[in-house]
Amino acid sequence: MLKELSPKAQKIKDQLTQFMDEHVYKNEAVYEQQLNDAEHRWVVPPIIEELKAKAKAEGLWNLFIDNEEYGPGLTNYEYAHLCEIMGRSLIAPEVFNCNAPDTGNMEVFMKYGTEEQKEKWLKPLLEGEIRSVFSMTEIEAASSDATNIQASITRDGDEYVINGKKWWSSGAMDPRCKVAIVMGKSDPEAETYRQQSMIIVPFDARGVEVKRYLPVFGYDHAPHGHAEVHYNNVRVPASNILLGEGRGFEIAQGRLGPGRIHHCMRAIGAAERALELMIERADGRETFGSRNIDKAVIREQIAESRIEIDSARLLTLSAAHKMDTEGNKAARKEISMTKIAAPRMCLNVIDRAIQLFGGAGVSDDTVLAAHWANARTLRIVDGPDQVHLRDIAKLEIREQLNERTSKEKEPVR
Repeated sequence: MLKELSPKAQKIKDQLTQFMDEHVYKNEAVYEQQLNDAEHRWVVPPIIEELKAKAKAEGLWNLFIDNEEYGPGLTNYEYAHLCEIMGRSLIAPEVFNCNAPDTGNMEVFMKYGTEEQKEKWLKPLLEGEIRSVFSMTEIEAASSDATNIQASITRDGDEYVINGKKWWSSGAMDPRCKVAIVMGKSDPEAETYRQQSMIIVPFDARGVEVKRYLPVFGYDHAPHGHAEVHYNNVRVPASNILLGEGRGFEIAQGRLGPGRIHHCMRAIGAAERALELMIERADGRETFGSRNIDKAVIREQIAESRIEIDSARLLTLSAAHKMDTEGNKAARKEISMTKIAAPRMCLNVIDRAIQLFGGAGVSDDTVLAAHWANARTLRIVDGPDQVHLRDIAKLEIREQLNERTSKEKEPVR
């Protein structure tokens, strides 16, 4: 049975839904028009800052933060409901300062940052004044296994020197990007999961070089963008290390668990919008002598979509609830299951909608193509499907074998 939202969470959900209806959907086209009319792609459309100011004024800000010192203090389960609503629009997360990778980076600073680091970087991120980058994935390494990461973080007196080639550094193209959290190897001789560290790198530091932007299925995602970034003998103060040397994997696990749930709930929101568009389109079109909405094949697709969306939602909310009640580590299997199921479902539903829209579905005249491209990347980011499938199987086998062993040890009565 689904747990009811607290009155506080329900109030925010209602406010958020109203804000989306009144301000966000109608300004998606304005956002794109302003971006297209700009001198170049890497500028911030004025409408986004206008919407941010309105959201902030209404208290719809930093909704992802479970710490009441910095945000509303919602649980993962409660925030998941809000994430679904924001996921219906690709511009919405930034409007409410709930956009990746900034959310994950803010969580890192909140959990592991020093007071000095929080003052310098967390505060402007919380205010939505700057953007940030998380540099983990590498060009020359199979980064789905983070132990392969080869970027180096080397101590030199009172400084660390960073060298490495990273890519898919989301947000690196944004003119507001001011800081990167970089994961690299600080001690190649340490035990496997103590070799890596994370360090703060000001994005204007000498030696930080943005080589090129990386489109996704032709979408540049401007002005946010994704980039290949080289760190060439970049020197930063030793105080920029996060939590201490060898703590990189520990930080990564603390950062990625909630983020995966956020991605999945946003995907559910995108699928819900696609289903609504599918029904609207079918209801307004007629082919071969009857309305599309009355055709059996269309109704089957609508039914299949509803089943898949609700199944993915229940799985995701169950994972979020377990994270709240038992911790991220205990919910590891459920998080991985959700990370597999939600993007697959989202792609299925959007694909059905695209098919019904025909040529309009693959064009920029609807939001479907952009949402499909975004959903497809979710099967790669934060761990590809194959890694999560491996983890699910390993945990399931361990649980069942442990249970069998426990039963075998029970005394005969």
